[in-house]
Amino acid sequence: MYLPERLKSLPVKSLYYGVLLAMVTTLSLSFLVFQSISNRIQKKSIDPAFDRIDEFELESARGALNSGGPKALGEYLAKLSRIFGGESHYLLDSHGMDMVSGENRSALLPPAPRSKWRTRSPGHYIRAHRSADGQYWIATVGLLDRPHFRTFLPFYFLVIGVAGVLCWLAAAGVVSPIRRIAASITAFGRGDLSVRVQTRRQDEIGQLGRSFNEMAERLQRLIVSERRLLGDISHELRSPLARLKFAVKLARTSADRNAALDRVERDVDRIASLVADIVEITFVESGPALQGAAIVRPAEVVDRVVCDCQLEAESRGCRIAVSGRLAGEVLGNAELLRRAVENVLRNAIRYSPRDSTIEVILAEDCGAATIAVRDYGPGVPEEALARVFDPFFRVEEARDAIGGGSGLGLSIAKRAVEVHRGTIAAENASPGLRVQIAIPFGSMASTED
Repeated sequence: MYLPERLKSLPVKSLYYGVLLAMVTTLSLSFLVFQSISNRIQKKSIDPAFDRIDEFELESARGALNSGGPKALGEYLAKLSRIFGGESHYLLDSHGMDMVSGENRSALLPPAPRSKWRTRSPGHYIRAHRSADGQYWIATVGLLDRPHFRTFLPFYFLVIGVAGVLCWLAAAGVVSPIRRIAASITAFGRGDLSVRVQTRRQDEIGQLGRSFNEMAERLQRLIVSERRLLGDISHELRSPLARLKFAVKLARTSADRNAALDRVERDVDRIASLVADIVEITFVESGPALQGAAIVRPAEVVDRVVCDCQLEAESRGCRIAVSGRLAGEVLGNAELLRRAVENVLRNAIRYSPRDSTIEVILAEDCGAATIAVRDYGPGVPEEALARVFDPFFRVEEARDAIGGGSGLGLSIAKRAVEVHRGTIAAENASPGLRVQIAIPFGSMASTED
């Protein structure tokens, strides 16, 4: 439509004035529609009723003329004028001559060939209706009371007041919440990561506020995690770099240069392993991790990981035993799932004593594929269980010295599982540690994750 398109092009810089303009436009359109409806009702219902009244008056006046002459007609017309008050009624012949006074009142008749009309002249209104045989006209003339402007002042003030109240309600109910959300977004963009939109609304504005809160929560966790990870990386790299620098100095002065170079090589390998883990967790943290999602069989992923880790387990004097069965499929990234299972299994191998068995238990439970890995190592103190999936977290340096891990394996596994809308949890098995992964069948995280 023309009007809405016209409104779209108006340079409205404030939603409040946009709402006001929309309301004024709505009121104007409503007035036009109501006027059209009123005119239609006038033509369809009111005018036919007046036509029947005119016909009745015309036949009655004609009867009075035929029965009592001009005197009786004059009395009847005077009676009509008294009944309707302020109106003058005339019975005219086909040429407009007054049947009582003989005056020419043809000005009260419509132009041919019309048989009736309703019109206005300055200060008067005129109605005229012709008989069916065309011999007579009944004409009515009345004073047209023009209401003074002050008569409509209360109505105008009422309309303005209602429009003002509606605009205020729109501002309070629509514009103000949107401005608060905009202010929250601005504050969040300036670095206040704790800002949230306080809303209990259930409409679209409430949904917008809750969507912002969810986005802000995820971004805050991500930014805080990145900052913490950066600090942890700086801390973790400081020690091996210091040892490497010391080893280089020692290699220059030591008599046994081969031993010194071996130490340099070990520190370089440790830094390379740490950088590889950092690259891996950065890949897992990236948003497009599941762009290549496909149907994955968790049982095949576990078989491949167990096959790859079997030699490492044997070199440490332990073995891997797989039990249970998984027949279902999940929608996800096979490489991410492989990394999750592999990191959990390698963590179990790292802390398993010699001649022990690492148990891998497969099951289907509540619409999810569950993979449980249990070792018979020293386990984890209860107070530290909640932190085993934090980046660079290690229970004690002695375990790291023995195992050689960077503290990123379980953190990588956790993020890979969460990308698939799954869960991962650790518990002490007395002895050992049990880590269980659950991936819902047919699930996949949205790209925003």
